[in-house]
Amino acid sequence: MNIGKNDVFLYRCFQTKMDKLTPEQRHRCMAAIKGKNTKPELLVRKFLFSNGFRYRLNYPRLPGHPDIVLRKYRTVIFINGCFWHGHEGCKHYVLPKSNTEYWKTKIERNRTRDVEVQTKLASMGWHFINIWECQLKPKVRQETLESLVNTLKYINFTEQKQKQYELSEESYFIAAEEMEEYGESWHNITKTDFDNRLQRLIEITQTENPDSEKSSH
Repeated sequence: MNIGKNDVFLYRCFQTKMDKLTPEQRHRCMAAIKGKNTKPELLVRKFLFSNGFRYRLNYPRLPGHPDIVLRKYRTVIFINGCFWHGHEGCKHYVLPKSNTEYWKTKIERNRTRDVEVQTKLASMGWHFINIWECQLKPKVRQETLESLVNTLKYINFTEQKQKQYELSEESYFIAAEEMEEYGESWHNITKTDFDNRLQRLIEITQTENPDSEKSSH
């Protein structure tokens, strides 16, 4: 959740007057905070689109309803407000002096939920990237966005290499399953064993037929 310009008055309300509100008033106030299409989100989306990336927004089938989903890269992006998600060491994360325990507990719940969501995504084979609101401030914005693009390119590169490796391994085992030596199954041998045995077989063949190579030319 992020804070847009139109929500500044609500943010100040939370920090200075929240302890004076009834639970119902507090709930309505929090529900009024803009959670989608905030300025930080729009900045990231615009930069990604201009660099050729296509994505989905707030995909409901994934844990946490990620802000941005890039299915091709199997990657999701969360753009987190520093205050609401408890960005430690950030000047934008300062607990209100009034009703401090309430806010401390609430933000700690948000942190716990963030970790749970990330754990679920990882177990499903998804990469996740967190971008903090402070990382999109004018002085560091370009660096953050360029780093994001480079990260996505690296993820795509490693994913493609992994697919090539898995395809190569699959082809190797298919071939190995069809080969037997003196009744021994080759189903579970390693690639190193396979290469060694193949080399030995070539050497034996050349020893038994020393002139075969010459005669073949």
